[in-house]
Amino acid sequence: MKTVIIIPARYASTRYPGKPLVTLRDRDGAEKTLIQRSWEAAMAVRGADAVFVATDDDRIKDAAEAFGAEVIMTSTSCENGTARCAEAATSGRFDADLVVNLQGDAPLTPAWFVEDLIAAMKANPDAPVATPVVKCDAETYAHFRADRAAGLVGGTTAVFDRSNRALYFSKEVLPYIDPAKAADAAGEVFHHVGLYAYRPAALKQYAGWSEGRLERHEGLEQLRFLENGTDVLCVEVEGRGRVFWELNNPADVERIESILNAETAE
Repeated sequence: MKTVIIIPARYASTRYPGKPLVTLRDRDGAEKTLIQRSWEAAMAVRGADAVFVATDDDRIKDAAEAFGAEVIMTSTSCENGTARCAEAATSGRFDADLVVNLQGDAPLTPAWFVEDLIAAMKANPDAPVATPVVKCDAETYAHFRADRAAGLVGGTTAVFDRSNRALYFSKEVLPYIDPAKAADAAGEVFHHVGLYAYRPAALKQYAGWSEGRLERHEGLEQLRFLENGTDVLCVEVEGRGRVFWELNNPADVERIESILNAETAE
C-alpha cells in the first residue's frame, strides 16, 4: 500500500496568521519553525513512501525548501487541510493508495500515531477515512478546561460508537463531565489528533462536497465526511507518556516549547 504524507500549511490562518513560520525553541536552544518541526515529525514515520508540504504561500514554500522538504503548490481557494490534500493528490506529483494528512500545526505528533493509523487502514480495507484519538490524561484534560475557561478554542474531542466509528467531533469538551467528577475525567474524554488517512476516492468525494452546517459552526473539516454519510474510523493510539497538543493559539507556543524541553531532557 503506497502511502504519501501531505503536510498542508497556509499563511493566512484566521486565528494565528503566519503560524507555520513561528519558531519553537527546544531545551538545547535550537530554534526551528513550526512547519519544519512538523516535517521532521513526518519524516520519522516508518512506512511512508514520500512526504510533501502543500501550501499556497511562497514564504512557506521557500522556508520548506530551505530545510529540504518537497513542496506542492496549491490554490488559495482550499478552505482547509483536507481540501488542500485533495488538490495536492491531483497535482501529478505522486500516486498513492493512501494519503495521510499530518497537519502543519502538530509538531508533537509521535511517529507511532501515524504508523498505527496506517496499520489500521491496512487492517480495515473498507474504511474510507481514519483518524487517531488518544485518551486524555489529567494534564491534557486540564489544558482543555483551562482553554475553555479563558475563552480560547484549543484542541478537539471525539465521540465514537462501539465499532470505533465517529459519532461527532467538537471543540467543546465532550462528553460533558460533571465538575464534581473531574478527577474521573481522565480516560473518559478522547483528544482528537489532527491527523487523517484517506483513500483517494474519499478525497475526491470530499472535494465535490460543499461546507456543511456543522462544519461551518465547529470549524472542523472532518465533519464534512459525517454530514455526507461517510464513516470516519477512530483509531485509539497510546500516548506512552508523551503529551500531545497542537499549536492553535499564540498561547500554545509556550506550552509546546515546555513539552519540547521535557522531551529533549529525556
